[in-house]
Amino acid sequence: MPNDAREAQARQRVEDALRDLERPFDRTAGPDHVTGSAILVGPRGTVLHIHKRLGRWLQPGGHVDPGEGPWDAARREAHEETGLAVVHPTGGPRLIHVDVHPAPLGHTHHDLRYLLFAVDEDPVPPPDESPAAAWFSWEEAFAVADEALVGALRAALREPEVPNTRQNDMTAHPGAVHPA
Repeated sequence: MPNDAREAQARQRVEDALRDLERPFDRTAGPDHVTGSAILVGPRGTVLHIHKRLGRWLQPGGHVDPGEGPWDAARREAHEETGLAVVHPTGGPRLIHVDVHPAPLGHTHHDLRYLLFAVDEDPVPPPDESPAAAWFSWEEAFAVADEALVGALRAALREPEVPNTRQNDMTAHPGAVHPA
């Protein structure tokens, strides 16, 4: 179920892309393509990084490589961009949010966002990635999140395995919702 009108519209656009694009996972096939990203969670909250091209705090993620599913890309990119060991929830990959947004170089990303769990260590991105990656409390994450990320954070907080380390973090942001 979509979190809001933005996600409802994004879901329709992703369904259309999967149906209409000849190679929806191939970034070389055209400016519109499907990507996979990770909403990384753990006992400290969530991990975000400064996107190398956009200069904003975002979730890790990126393009789907040949032979990968978007859930594989989310896991690989999360590890590559943060240096953290990450795993999908018990039971396998869990899609928790969808967004469609403009990307660098005139591309449009149809982003499938998966819940992943990170080890409780400080991120150590490799030299070729953004050096700015950090744990954020939920309150801090909502404070720096752009419109495209807020819905994914809300979705993560509704997942039963996601640690809610500070009840205040969920109420400090007017858009935050309590998990069911």
